[in-house]
Amino acid sequence: MNYKAVNILLVEDDMIDVMNVKRAFKKNKINNALLFAENGVEALEMLRGENGKEPIKPIPKIILLDLNMPKMGGIEFLKELRADENLKNISVFVMTTSNEDNDKVEAFKLNVAGYILKPLSFESFVNAVSTLHNYWMLCEYPNQK
Repeated sequence: MNYKAVNILLVEDDMIDVMNVKRAFKKNKINNALLFAENGVEALEMLRGENGKEPIKPIPKIILLDLNMPKMGGIEFLKELRADENLKNISVFVMTTSNEDNDKVEAFKLNVAGYILKPLSFESFVNAVSTLHNYWMLCEYPNQK
């Protein structure tokens, strides 16, 4: 499968989970740029170029989002993202420990592309990341501004 240059933003406050995502990318030979934010506030600042942060260019096509984070949780982040004309079309995959039906319902109301429960075994997680990679490799995106 050919490489497709797609920026990916991981919004995750747990550094062990960040390391697991990096390891899963490496194991799957995924070369996409992987950017990090520790919470929803930081992610929005990075996406919008606010509070002294340079805006991410090009805007990520995919966000991997934890729900349980300090400052701004995932559902609140999704609401902000979907209300922003410049950001509302980014594909978001939730990766969380929350198996609460309410969280799933709220996430899908906000048009997430998928909802993945963690912790999975590392091998299961690697397979889930591989599936996500195959998905975005198949997707066609419009040219970015």
